[in-house]
Amino acid sequence: MPTPRSVRFEESTIERLSAYCLRHPGLSLSGAAAALVEEGLRMDLHPGIAFRDGPTGRRAALVGGPDVWEVIRAVKQLRAQEPEIKAGEAISVVADATGMAGEVVSRAVNYYAAFPEEIEAEVAQADLAEEQAYREHTITKQLLEA
Repeated sequence: MPTPRSVRFEESTIERLSAYCLRHPGLSLSGAAAALVEEGLRMDLHPGIAFRDGPTGRRAALVGGPDVWEVIRAVKQLRAQEPEIKAGEAISVVADATGMAGEVVSRAVNYYAAFPEEIEAEVAQADLAEEQAYREHTITKQLLEA
C-alpha cells in the first residue's frame, strides 16, 4: 500500500503532469507522478533503459532499440533451442541475430533480472497475441480456400 507523501512541484511541472494525464485517461496526477518517479528511478539504476507508450501500455525499452521483452523473448527462445549454451554465448548470438551490440542485449538481461515479473507478463501477452493472430489467419485461410 503506497504511503501518502507531500511533494511540491513547480507550476510548470504540474502543467506538464496534467497534460500527461490527459494523454493517459484514467490516470490521476498522483498516480502519474508516482509512475513517472518509479520509471525515473529505474532508468537511473539501468542506464540505456527508457519507457515508452504502446498498445499494451507503458513498457521498458532499450534507448533507440526494441522493448526489453522482445530481447528477453529472443534469449528465452535461444535457450529453449540450445539449453547448453553459455550465458556469454547467448548474449553474442542474440546480439548478432538482432544487429545489437552485446552490451545492449546485456542491458535488457540486467533489467529483466531486476523486474522479471513485469517482463514475463509482457512476453506472455505477446505470445497470446501471436497465437490469436495465427489462429485467425488459419481460419481465414481455410474459409477462403474452401
